[in-house]
Amino acid sequence: MTVHSAGLRPLGTTGLEVTGVCLGTSPLASMPQLYGYAVGADQAQATVAAALAGPFNFIDTSNNYGGGRAERRIGAALATMGGLPAGVVLATKADADPGSGDFSGARVRRSVAESLDRLGLDHVPLMYLHDPEHHLTFAEAMAPDGPVRALAALRDAGVLGHLGIAAGPVRLLSQFIATGEFEVVLSHNRFTLADRSAEPLMDDAAERGIAYVNAAPYGGGMLAKGPDAQPRYAYRETPESVREAVRTMARACAAAGVPLEAAALQFSLRDPRVTSTVVGISDPARITRTAALAALDIPDSLWPELRALTPPASAWLG
Repeated sequence: MTVHSAGLRPLGTTGLEVTGVCLGTSPLASMPQLYGYAVGADQAQATVAAALAGPFNFIDTSNNYGGGRAERRIGAALATMGGLPAGVVLATKADADPGSGDFSGARVRRSVAESLDRLGLDHVPLMYLHDPEHHLTFAEAMAPDGPVRALAALRDAGVLGHLGIAAGPVRLLSQFIATGEFEVVLSHNRFTLADRSAEPLMDDAAERGIAYVNAAPYGGGMLAKGPDAQPRYAYRETPESVREAVRTMARACAAAGVPLEAAALQFSLRDPRVTSTVVGISDPARITRTAALAALDIPDSLWPELRALTPPASAWLG
């Protein structure tokens, strides 16, 4: 079965339409301590230009990627094109202060202003509240002077088009989408060949008409390169049982003539609860490869075999 990712689908109730693949720009910030390689400014700008040219229309970034370097590089590319091209949906994220950890409403307003300045825009189609679990409680996030109210005010003022919540823990994300403030929810590393812990959240989002965006389908590289080349899942130490399960998946994929990387990507793309899947890009060739992986024909018989190899729930991130 071939999964087609370039067709547009509704992004929840936003009125926006996006492709099944969303291009993630964290690698373009050049963070070798995280990814193991550097990305120069020229390469980053060429990659952004290629991304804006298609075939995918959804681009994801963040205030804190490389201390703002990802947004600045995107902004430089946008400047050469005269602004954000029609039909491109750009999402960025409001982040806590990188020094103090402040994530108050005042900090969110500063974060949004910083992002707009770097991007060279006066309006962003989609703004996520990013990783609140590291800085404050749910109650603090929802307080009258907290970050959610600040984002809602900026949305109501027309500075932001729509609001999303982007984090890891599934239960916390369920709390946020129950507030009715968010039209998009993004979670990472929790719906992959090796981890299904986001499924209750995905079901909840679908029932509420909220778009679910699935980030990190490769689990930080293990499901693309294999566990011997990348032994860590989600950039953290991983039980050997998980690595062995992925090795067995890789052998099953090889027997079917399918790269593990293609199966990992299409596992996310083929699920109707997933509106879009965020794939990190570091050069123009990565965009072409992602399109090819998404279009590769995968035998239907492989999916139940891979499901049977999923590590137990006790090994999931949750």
